[in-house]
Amino acid sequence: MTSRKPEWLRAKLSSSPAYRDVRKIVENNKLHTVCESAQCPNRGECWSRGTATLMILGEICTRSCAFCAVQTGRPTELDLGEPPRVAEAVRRMGLKHCVLTSVARDELADGGASVWAATIRAVRHLNPNTGIEVLIPDLQGNLEHLDIVLDAEPDILNHNVETVSRLQRRVRVQAQWDRSVSILKHAKSRGFVTKTSLMLGVGETKEELREALQTLAGHQVDILTLGQYLQPSPAHLPVDRWVTPEEFAEWKEFGLSAGFGVVESGPLVRSSYHADEQSDRFGRGASLATA
Repeated sequence: MTSRKPEWLRAKLSSSPAYRDVRKIVENNKLHTVCESAQCPNRGECWSRGTATLMILGEICTRSCAFCAVQTGRPTELDLGEPPRVAEAVRRMGLKHCVLTSVARDELADGGASVWAATIRAVRHLNPNTGIEVLIPDLQGNLEHLDIVLDAEPDILNHNVETVSRLQRRVRVQAQWDRSVSILKHAKSRGFVTKTSLMLGVGETKEELREALQTLAGHQVDILTLGQYLQPSPAHLPVDRWVTPEEFAEWKEFGLSAGFGVVESGPLVRSSYHADEQSDRFGRGASLATA
């Protein structure tokens, strides 16, 4: 058992006009956000900056990860009218960089890849100057389905390994470390900017984390985010330890020295945190080698 949250994990709420505008755009377009579904602690800050991570393919996930607050179960519908609404929401928010994510839809023949591609193309058509970052599930490791997403040409391919290899089954029972790494490797082999994220405080050792980061850097992953795991409810995985801001700073230095181009590391950092600023390191469609 861990003690109560330390002071550095107290996120601020917001009622700014920009926050209210983002909420209204999301509601009017009948969309979902991972900010709400996953109980992100940075929702107040990000929405006040006029940014949100839009979640496609519904709000019911076929996976049952032990860390995640998104509802799990059997999805009941597939909304094929969603892509143009997502594109319109991006336009209304005036985003220079948008982040799209989704629940896992393992019951679909292509894991939702065709909807992903349609959404990317719709956003690009209506917002030609907006960078598009996609945070995708593992598509059960099917590289042909991944190619459907990549063929729509997002600017950044993000897939989260979430934790070290030893803890994969405990943290996300239907996923595999090697399968997630294969997603990142394939996207990099096709010249895409790649990104991943790990949670700290789920039981990993420093030696395991160091090895994981070296492995990911060795596969030329460009962008890394590290943040503190927060338990969404008593039914979820308990927090193993609170990682201090000082340790997060040390991991940032280590990640940069290992070869990542950008490392965002801090207690409240999440995969989409300051994604617009991270993307400034890379040109549209550029890889780290050409940035």
